[in-house]
Amino acid sequence: MPTLESLVFDNGFARLPESFYSRVCPTPVPDPYLVCHSPEALALLDLDEGEMARPELIETLAGNRLLPGMDAIAALYAGHQFGHYVPQLGDGRAILLGEVKNARGEGWEVQIKGAGRTPYSRGGDGRAVLRSSIREFLCSEAMHALGIPTTRALCIVGSDHPVYREEEETAALVTRLAPSFVRFGSFEVFYYRNQVEPIRHLADYVIARYYPALKDLADPYPEFLRQVALRTAELMAQWQAVGFSHGVMNTDNMSILGLTLDYGPFGFLDAFDPGFVCNHSDIGGRYAFDQQPDVAAWNLTKLAQALVPLMSVETASQAIGEYPQVFGKAYLERMAAKFGLPPGSEAAGLVMDALQLLAQNHVDYTIFLRRMCDFDSRPGALNAPLRDLVLDRAAFDAWAARYAAALRQQGSSDAERAAAMRALNPKYILRNHLAEIAIRRAADERDYSEVNRLHALLARPFDEQPEHEAYAAEPPDWARKIEVSCSS
Repeated sequence: MPTLESLVFDNGFARLPESFYSRVCPTPVPDPYLVCHSPEALALLDLDEGEMARPELIETLAGNRLLPGMDAIAALYAGHQFGHYVPQLGDGRAILLGEVKNARGEGWEVQIKGAGRTPYSRGGDGRAVLRSSIREFLCSEAMHALGIPTTRALCIVGSDHPVYREEEETAALVTRLAPSFVRFGSFEVFYYRNQVEPIRHLADYVIARYYPALKDLADPYPEFLRQVALRTAELMAQWQAVGFSHGVMNTDNMSILGLTLDYGPFGFLDAFDPGFVCNHSDIGGRYAFDQQPDVAAWNLTKLAQALVPLMSVETASQAIGEYPQVFGKAYLERMAAKFGLPPGSEAAGLVMDALQLLAQNHVDYTIFLRRMCDFDSRPGALNAPLRDLVLDRAAFDAWAARYAAALRQQGSSDAERAAAMRALNPKYILRNHLAEIAIRRAADERDYSEVNRLHALLARPFDEQPEHEAYAAEPPDWARKIEVSCSS
């Protein structure tokens, strides 16, 4: 296995013209220490597990030393934040160190978040705090385990260096990995500056590296936009099916590769609430759970607008025109499978009626779907563990009778269906109160055992793990008071 010193760093993004980024060195932090790491993410760089015990690696991932081949930069981008265009954003606290290619030929950009001020910090300190770093680390890896495209999190490095938010906290850095951190806003910034050549240059760069099948087309740009729209539609279907709410779906937080990007005030559904707003800063509910598919469509129109210098308005509109149908089909197929049904109009009706039942009765989304795996389709079966979740028993009984009839009609085997459904309906998700407990122990006691326990638990979200049954329970009453905002 390669060691730290044998890693070969490159930085393809840094070979773009300097109008795309600023070269900037991370600001060192005193006495950095390892909080936690992901062995799975470490393996993406082909690094041996023992490397995480080396002070040299911790110093590097704290931004205190750069390795040969690293070319540290902060990327420029703009974006629409809560529907309003902000002309210059950029990596205000994240610094890209370079790219490592593993033995499988995969390129992984290595970025440290919380690395100090950059030209895009807009008066901020460029730091991240321990609580937000823990949330991002845990959710990045949890989403990957759920099969949802995402940036990855290699580790958290902490320091006792004070950082001031609502109160004094301690600094932390998350090492993030992704094939690319290019986002919708990376194109928008040049569109609003009326700079066509950088738009073309960036599009050519992204196509050549990440959409290589398109580079030999006579006019690759419309198909490139279409592919981004398709990936975004699939991602939204996955978010909605698992009950994930991002919280800040600004265009600068939308990946050009269809990855889940920039974990801030996210949240998973507890009681099913279509209008769930996980971000305390989102007063108007722009990014509510049920708005996410439409927000993604709106964001795609902004990307299409930014690419209009490379194609006509009509062509750009056509390129993203499949989004609603692709999202709808992908979402219903996923939901039908989660209910053990083949896709079709009958499945759609049963799924939508079930979701309405959950909303009206404030039923826990994840627990309900997990118990659905053990649904008994025999006539007259009560399915008490599932039925007991719903206050309106008569409504549940009526729905369950329809569902059981549909299962019998398709000749479904309860045992086979249960196994298939357990592979699609997670038992464990990163609920806010679980993250909060881990954060409090880490911040108050420097006890990181709960962070590591949660990481290991969420790496196997579909397994029973009977020793951790308490982690699959409904949230305690105090969890309702947890507020997560853009500062989180």
